[in-house]
Amino acid sequence: MNRFISPVRFATRMQPSTMLGISSVVRPSVILGARYMSVTARVTPPKELIGLSSLKDNPGSKSQAKRLGRGPGSGKGKTSGRGHKGQKSRAGNGKPTPGFEGGQTPIMQRFPKRGFTNIHGKDYTEINLDQLGRWIDTGRIDITKRITMRELKVAGLVKGVKDGVKLLGNGSSGFQHKIEIEVSRASQKAMKQIERKGGKVTCVYYNSIGLQSILSPSRFFLQPKLALPTKKRDIAWYSDPKNRGFLATEQEANTSA
Repeated sequence: MNRFISPVRFATRMQPSTMLGISSVVRPSVILGARYMSVTARVTPPKELIGLSSLKDNPGSKSQAKRLGRGPGSGKGKTSGRGHKGQKSRAGNGKPTPGFEGGQTPIMQRFPKRGFTNIHGKDYTEINLDQLGRWIDTGRIDITKRITMRELKVAGLVKGVKDGVKLLGNGSSGFQHKIEIEVSRASQKAMKQIERKGGKVTCVYYNSIGLQSILSPSRFFLQPKLALPTKKRDIAWYSDPKNRGFLATEQEANTSA
């Protein structure tokens, strides 16, 4: 059953398009708000019947593919526009890979290499005791509470932390503060100076997720549980009391209990 659709309902339902014959963009809110506005003056009827059989692409949006190898009269016959012989005339060759030099030995193979990249290496952000003492003297770090890598980042002492923070002992003679600090690694010189002043150093293992939760806790809706080390070398290092590892601290507490 065919029903008559008023021009107002037609303009509010259909999208502006040249296929529908709408000469200008008319917003539904404007049409519904203006009761006495002449709608027929802005909407022109389509030139042909709108249906699936009359839908077609815009003029110029589609182009026919070039027919190659169909005689000299087409302009793309015989060699199909590729010329005579050569690498670019072969079928299926494609673009050479980066570094290909036509068959001769590439430059990356002609020169020897030195060194290697350690797949087990860690890129720690290093800080020294003289830097830490300077930040404490200027009041940028509060020593009344435990210092973590989060406090070091907020204070601006470390930036761009990748695998953790390592505490070194440069300037240990001038460090005179009693602090409790948690870092990924610490040198023996730094640990002895802090403990000489009555402080405490704890080396804690952090994986990538745990490190992000410490440095940027706002990124997590729920704080994840810190993971334990899985590699044997990490377990041995953080279990050694000499390194002040957090696993050794837990073992000593369990032993004393």
